[in-house]
Amino acid sequence: MKVGVFDSGLGGLTVLKSILKVFRNAEIFYIADTEYAPYGEKSSQEILDRCDKITAYLLENYGIEALIVACNTATSAAIKHLREKFPFLIVIGTEPGIKPAILNTKSSNVGILATPATLKGDKYQLLVNELSSIKKVKLYEQACIGLVEQIEKGEIDSSKTYSMLENWLKPMKASNVDTIVLGCTHYPLVDDVIKKIMGKDIVLIETGDAIANRLLTLSKEKNHINQGDLKILILHTGNININMVETILENDNIEIRKCEI
Repeated sequence: MKVGVFDSGLGGLTVLKSILKVFRNAEIFYIADTEYAPYGEKSSQEILDRCDKITAYLLENYGIEALIVACNTATSAAIKHLREKFPFLIVIGTEPGIKPAILNTKSSNVGILATPATLKGDKYQLLVNELSSIKKVKLYEQACIGLVEQIEKGEIDSSKTYSMLENWLKPMKASNVDTIVLGCTHYPLVDDVIKKIMGKDIVLIETGDAIANRLLTLSKEKNHINQGDLKILILHTGNININMVETILENDNIEIRKCEI
């Protein structure tokens, strides 16, 4: 099976890493759209147009059969459009793991770390409204402006990144937040820093494994046989931190090249 995966940068590699744990017999084409990063501070229309272009590029050049939108912001802006325009594709989006967070929390205080675009998006608001009936919880939402850029630069545990996270997380710690939703695929890359600030008992909810399992389920419905080799091609539209790619995927035997979209 030919699978396209994209994000504004390196964050979607956390989703790809989950896919590599369970998926076989496939060619995977990952696009890090670094030329247009970060998505989280662009308008919904700009993001939708970009997602449309990337999907068309993956179809024309690689004949993909499945598409993973490995970005919460892009999912919020474009997933409905992509499913309507490309109905023959398996299209899987990324949304914050609010439901498992609500079910997990013991203090009924849940933190949400996300980009401004995700928090303002209709998809996020609908999700919150829909799940609020499950259990009464208090959500502490935080737009993490600038965090994606820090991660893209490889500044995972720099003093600046630590200071930014500490500033956002201190009010959550004071409010007895015991579960935090990582509402951007970049944020699992700083989970160790978050644990340092919040304490080792904090529960962090990310969605990579759920997406990988969804791909497995939907591909089997299309008679995919999940045995065999994997080929991975990493494409990037702007600059990319190759060392970070190899570190995240724990593999230095992956083809990486630039593309124009």
